[in-house]
Amino acid sequence: MRKKKILSYNPGLKELARQLRKGGTLSEALLWRHIKGKQMLGYDFDRQKPIDNFIVDFFSNELMLAIEIDGETHNYKMSQDIERQQKLEGLGVRFLRFMDEEVKHNMDGVIGIIEKWIMENVPGGELTRTERQPTPAPLPRGD
Repeated sequence: MRKKKILSYNPGLKELARQLRKGGTLSEALLWRHIKGKQMLGYDFDRQKPIDNFIVDFFSNELMLAIEIDGETHNYKMSQDIERQQKLEGLGVRFLRFMDEEVKHNMDGVIGIIEKWIMENVPGGELTRTERQPTPAPLPRGD
């Protein structure tokens, strides 16, 4: 397991991040069901994570990976998104971006892209999905 890097953030964003978690989009909720609780090849993700002066949709500190879901509003602030991403990349954060509709209508494809990214970018990433996932607890016996 990689050592987690400590990334500072603006404490004023903590409450906004909490509000964003409560009122997220459908696409965020759908993707969150697939990546929370170390379901993504055993890696932990946070939702609406403050980093520096920004909040990213999903973030894995161990992978230094941010996942962003871009809806229609991102079409009008593309230059801001690029500048924001460049600043965070300067801190070592890497990005995957998906369109809102892609998450809603092609979840298997989105999950496949995230898994492929992990396997290609993590030392030992050639391990199969089942080798990285935590072992489930045995079911109780009915004796």
